[in-house]
Amino acid sequence: MSAPQSQAPLATPAHTATEEAMRLALQAALPARPGHFDELRGSSQAPAAAPGLAPLWQAFLEATGTSGWLDCAHKHERVRHRVREDGATYNVYDDGGQPQRAWPLELLPMLIGPQEWQRIERGVQQRAKLLNACLADVYGPGALLAQGLLPPQLVLRHPQYLQAVHGLKPAGEVWLHLLAFDLIKQPDGHWCVVAQRTQAPSGLGYLLENRLVIAPQFPEAFKAMAVQRLAGSFRSLLQGLMRLSPQGERARVALLTPGPLNETYFEHSFLARYLGITLVEGPDLTVRDDQLFLKTLHGLERIDVLLRRVDDDFLDPLELRAESTLGVPGLLQALRSGGVVLANVPGVGWLESPGLQAFWPGVAKALLNEPLHLPSSESWWCGEAAVWQRMQPRLGELVVAPTFPGGGGLLGAGPVTLDQLSPEQTQTLLGQMQQDPAAYTVLAPVQASQTPVWTAGQLQPRGAVLRVYALSDGQGGWQVLPGGLTRIGRPGDQGTGGWLSMQQGSASADTWVLTDGQVDTTSLLPQALTDADLLGARRPVASRSAENLFWLGRYSERAENALRLIRCALDTLGAQQRGRLAPAVLTMVDTLCRQLSLLPWDTPAAAQDPQAVSQALLQGARGGPGLYSLAYNLQAMQHCAQALRDRLSTEQVQLMHELQHRLAQALPPAHSPTAASEQPTPSHGADTLAALARTATDLAAVTGMQTDRMTRDDAWRLLSVGRQIERLDFHCQVLAQAFETGAVHDEDGFALVLALFDSTITYRAQFQSRREVLALLHLLVRDTDNPRSLAWVARTMRERFVKLARHLPAWAAEVAGHLPQPDTWPMATWFAPGAAADDTAALLAQLNEASAQARQLCVEVERGLFAHVHGSQQVVWQ
Repeated sequence: MSAPQSQAPLATPAHTATEEAMRLALQAALPARPGHFDELRGSSQAPAAAPGLAPLWQAFLEATGTSGWLDCAHKHERVRHRVREDGATYNVYDDGGQPQRAWPLELLPMLIGPQEWQRIERGVQQRAKLLNACLADVYGPGALLAQGLLPPQLVLRHPQYLQAVHGLKPAGEVWLHLLAFDLIKQPDGHWCVVAQRTQAPSGLGYLLENRLVIAPQFPEAFKAMAVQRLAGSFRSLLQGLMRLSPQGERARVALLTPGPLNETYFEHSFLARYLGITLVEGPDLTVRDDQLFLKTLHGLERIDVLLRRVDDDFLDPLELRAESTLGVPGLLQALRSGGVVLANVPGVGWLESPGLQAFWPGVAKALLNEPLHLPSSESWWCGEAAVWQRMQPRLGELVVAPTFPGGGGLLGAGPVTLDQLSPEQTQTLLGQMQQDPAAYTVLAPVQASQTPVWTAGQLQPRGAVLRVYALSDGQGGWQVLPGGLTRIGRPGDQGTGGWLSMQQGSASADTWVLTDGQVDTTSLLPQALTDADLLGARRPVASRSAENLFWLGRYSERAENALRLIRCALDTLGAQQRGRLAPAVLTMVDTLCRQLSLLPWDTPAAAQDPQAVSQALLQGARGGPGLYSLAYNLQAMQHCAQALRDRLSTEQVQLMHELQHRLAQALPPAHSPTAASEQPTPSHGADTLAALARTATDLAAVTGMQTDRMTRDDAWRLLSVGRQIERLDFHCQVLAQAFETGAVHDEDGFALVLALFDSTITYRAQFQSRREVLALLHLLVRDTDNPRSLAWVARTMRERFVKLARHLPAWAAEVAGHLPQPDTWPMATWFAPGAAADDTAALLAQLNEASAQARQLCVEVERGLFAHVHGSQQVVWQ
């Protein structure tokens, strides 16, 4: 009997599949909150009155199909995986000690049709033009203030109105190069502005990440719906900035970031990579002769355009906040003299005040002679006596917002409604408003539209606030980036005043702007390199990165030295407790531990209480307070690695982050009940030594990655020089103590020296069991084949330093001439076999001098390669 033949399923007509996808979507869609526009259904009516889907969502589901809809769970997981893989984070300062969290990105995009976008685009372009003209007047002739179109108290009292900017003539009369507007769609389907960001608008990097993650999840829909691309706008931003510089297309552009601890640092670094510009921090830059320069290992390189993400107050400690370490001294003077184009110009943050919203229609009539195309949400500034009297009875139905930044107190987290406050808080707020009404603005509640969010098989409606960006072309025109950063509220969020905060847990969505014209195919992917490009390629190393690399090398070597000494010291102290150790060896160990700050100052001498010293060493290894030992160096390695993520492998950074935590977990508690009074059990000691051995293996892996996984460029040479300085200094101290205490003449002391040099196996291979001082010194001092010998370390350090400083050959030669040359030391004369006495004093003098010379090299590197203050000589690269 033949097996039954399987029947192929009947083909499903395309329109049937589309209808099925729409049916499934509607079945899974929860209704929007009453009074809110429902993006999914295209109406503010109840689902019964609007049973179908909005045309945009019909087109989306038609392109996606039933299979695409049913695959949403897998797509959602792929989105989360991609965000983690990209390292996209949004830092939250007060998040239980865990400052980094993954960037929250929803699966479904926000959809905006062509006609709807044209209205948004027209209104945003007009507002950008208006704000730029407003700044030119306020910091110039002041007609708006004189005529009362803008209340002087509202402007001049604002902390981000900067007197230092008054009279400035920015390049091309462009005050604002990048603007952001927060929009909401009201229940009637029309958009309005609820806030504007003028100082250092954030979000461009995140919206780019959103697009790169979400578009591949729905490739058919993205193509079929003719979603406009973003690259052309980013290119226009760069072109507009460079057009304002005298250097034109040759202008060098940098992005100024507050650093890795900033909440949006990911987007700073991501945006800089995408645009192909240099990411810098304030200490990377210096102003010389009213021009801005990037400090690099090879001198100063001119910066022509600075796109900033640092707030006004911190930009220039000479003229603004004096204690700022985020800015650049002299930056405002460089701006005034035309030495740099700064985007945006400082002093524009006062435009963000919500108290100004009611005044923009009058300003638009005065400056542009036209009404606003895109209205603002209703607001009332309480600084006007009549307004304050009229609004007091209505406060219970309005939203209260601070007029000026840093409102603090009850408004520290942003606008509030009185029903969010306790009776006591309400009375406090009303008293503060009565005392200083001008410090407060009241807003009419807005009902933001709700867009569908895919959650565990359901489509949940969430409030949506759209941030769109206006980009200057440098010639008085404006382009609106066709998309934006859509912020999505949490479940139950009312969207008070249209404000949604990423700090408070809001998410984001990609924004698809559809076009009925041609899709822009511009790409910012780099062009193919020519052979000439490759031969002339030189990746500059900024001085801040250089300094982190230098200290990463130093901290890595310090950690290895500290760990090796701790392990040897614990072995030595154990031998002392068993009563078979020479006092000289114990003295050597105790002195070295104190020289490396492995022991607190009040720890008793090892000869008096070896058990207390053992416990103190373990406490320091775990991270005891006030100790600059193993735990401190491991933590310092982590900080350096965090600032060097663009140069280190992911595995290396991760390993350095895990080292200290893993060691602290493995070691016994520093203050256990039995720690100070009882002898450790053998298993307890074995566990401790095993934990230290595991850390030694991990550190060796870090060293291997530094040696084997980094390009042999100047960055690597600098890291290597840092390591060699610490190795030379430590080894000189070990030898000096061995000879000064006489421990080298004891069998245990001889073995200890070899162990601390990590040369035990090498010595045995060459000299077997012979224990001769001259042989020891030959291997540890003169042997240039031994990477642990003083001669090899000093030679390597000298050669790599000279190559690092090749752009300053005279200075490099002078510094190198003062470095030690241990291979020339006459040790055969000092320790001649059969001589009546050894010349230990001569050896100690050379060791102490070599140690001092190594430390002096640190000073020269800091001055010459990082701070560029090694005298009047200075290299400037145009």
